[in-house]
Amino acid sequence: MTEPRKIIIDTDPGVDDAMAIFYALSSPELDVVGLTTIFGNATTETTTYNALALLELAGRSDIPVARGADRPLVAAYGGPVDFVHGADGQGNAGIAAPTTSAASESAAEFIVRTVMASPGEITLVPVGPLTNIALAMRLESRLTENVHEIVLMGGNGFCPGNVNPSAEANIWHDPEAADIVFGAACPITMAGLDVTHKVQMTNIDLARIAAMTNPRAAHLARILPFYVAFHAKYDALDGIYVHDSTAISYLLAPDAFTWDEYAVRVDCGQSFGRGKTIPGEGVNVNEEAWAGRTAVRILTGADSRRLVELELSRLAE
Repeated sequence: MTEPRKIIIDTDPGVDDAMAIFYALSSPELDVVGLTTIFGNATTETTTYNALALLELAGRSDIPVARGADRPLVAAYGGPVDFVHGADGQGNAGIAAPTTSAASESAAEFIVRTVMASPGEITLVPVGPLTNIALAMRLESRLTENVHEIVLMGGNGFCPGNVNPSAEANIWHDPEAADIVFGAACPITMAGLDVTHKVQMTNIDLARIAAMTNPRAAHLARILPFYVAFHAKYDALDGIYVHDSTAISYLLAPDAFTWDEYAVRVDCGQSFGRGKTIPGEGVNVNEEAWAGRTAVRILTGADSRRLVELELSRLAE
């Protein structure tokens, strides 16, 4: 029997983060060895609270949580997106206060220590801004040589953004960190808007979560209506885009996806293109900017129904 894949989820919970965390915890193929927290959907204080609370609700307080950066590497934090995830990051539905606390070490320190203790075994799964991963890379120059893989939710290689026409939210929050991470010396898979906008749960699918009887599903049923209302108003969707969970699905069923592979740079300028992830293919000017960088696996398509059914089956357990 294959050993479970060890992962660290770097997260800013977030309604879809909660879904992804519960999905991973319910998948025997994965061994979640830690959560690291970051600003994004809410402040780092709130996302750390939520990470601890979500693990406690799932009966997995044995998994350590390390608090991450409070702001991007260079710019100021753009602030929480209350209209997407609620002021508490959990659809304004609340969650029982955790009785546990975050680890004494920072997220970057936790990532470095965990990866270097198990060379080649840890997959990093960032589903928020990439600040913690960049800080860990700065802290230990050999880090990415010892990481198994980075599978991230973020970016938009070939489609419009969701913060603005240029940028996807996680990358937009810290473009400088993202550009560092996309240059990492390890395999990188990008589950960005190119694929997550093609993986959708309908309201009929979400009603199946509401009918599940475990505490994790009950919490999701409480927080999802706020997220559904956001998608209905801004995207005219009958349901939700499956963002963060798509990174987990790739770990479980990579054969359900299609992809292209290009080196990626991130626009770190101060104009309307800031935060755009730019594949290197077809670049006619300043091509040396992409030279020598890892070819990123950019997911571009997926068997949406297969992945939705897989996630729903795991959430029901």
